[in-house]
Amino acid sequence: MNRRLASLFGLLALSAIPAWSQGQPQTQLPRVSLSAGMHLISAQVAATPDQRSIGLMHRQEMPTNEGMLFAFEQAGVQCFWMKNTLLPLTAAFVADDGTIINLADMKPQTLDSHCSAQPVRYVLEMNQGWFVKRGIQAGARLGGSPFSRPK
Repeated sequence: MNRRLASLFGLLALSAIPAWSQGQPQTQLPRVSLSAGMHLISAQVAATPDQRSIGLMHRQEMPTNEGMLFAFEQAGVQCFWMKNTLLPLTAAFVADDGTIINLADMKPQTLDSHCSAQPVRYVLEMNQGWFVKRGIQAGARLGGSPFSRPK
């Protein structure tokens, strides 16, 4: 009985995913301007469960200084994978004040799990190599309206 119930919930969850997520990238998300030192980032914001579950899936390309900021309601250990994601990405796991906790390079179309080293509310995905090329590593601080500054 439990197995049937779990299957039913799984089917219901799949039917609730918008049709455009079935092979089409989501493009109509709000944007936020972020900074990493002197570098500017234009990030789409994935703030709802549906937006976060689709993320950057099915994208063929992403401009150099663009990314996606995943915003969660509360801090937790956030884990990401790359199912249906065609671009190699780096995930920056970011604290509320904008401090990068850790970075994870992620290979396209894999189910490997990449997790934050501690609870965070934000994850910024950029093209792989973007952080390295700019000398940005764990401990660096991002700026922008999502991040609060300690007093």
